[in-house]
Amino acid sequence: MHGQMPQAMPLLSRGKHRNPSKGACFMELASYLAGERWSDHPSCTHPLLAGLARLVNDHTSDAARPHLAELIPAVIGLTGDDLRIDAQIALRSATTALPVVAHERQLAMAVSILSAEHVLAELDGRPSGSIRDSSREALEQVPDAMRWALAFRRGVRISAKGFRRYAAPNTVQLAVRGIAQACVLDPNPLLRNLLAKAIEDCTALTGVPAQAEAAFEPGRWEEACRLTTR
Repeated sequence: MHGQMPQAMPLLSRGKHRNPSKGACFMELASYLAGERWSDHPSCTHPLLAGLARLVNDHTSDAARPHLAELIPAVIGLTGDDLRIDAQIALRSATTALPVVAHERQLAMAVSILSAEHVLAELDGRPSGSIRDSSREALEQVPDAMRWALAFRRGVRISAKGFRRYAAPNTVQLAVRGIAQACVLDPNPLLRNLLAKAIEDCTALTGVPAQAEAAFEPGRWEEACRLTTR
């Protein structure tokens, strides 16, 4: 895919924009490339993945934001109703943030990992309370947060509706904000990697290849570049 990337890249900016002349965020350009009306909430992308993309766009520095542009075509067509998508995006966000965020956010991320694993275990028919090795390894890196989260989660249940509507979006928001504010040399690569890995997860879960070839139709891509840089 990288070998097919055009040299010109559209200019991304923070926030929501009424039209391209006012600027464009990650998801607004996705809506344009997908042939939808101009919107930062297009139907071509799963709502939680789109939410993650908007947050990463807005919390990435102006200097680093252009590096997000090549990911835009990969979100087009990634959508579906499977709750596993929401759970995996939340899990990816929490496990990425857990090692670097401040202590109070580590507690929230640890709880989020357990919550996402609970949802996935139910959907996959695994025993209640089972945690996959990758999540267990992430939690073991912060033993205090893991112990606190296990105690907090004991006996607590969350409905599928509650997880999708509240828990998963809150996890994504806290994770991105926590990474952006973390005491690390440069949070921008972490944010980009989070979005890239979430896109990979969604591609695997949906079984639908991202519509990158159509999105990279030269004329439409060049027009997106022109609209955002004039």
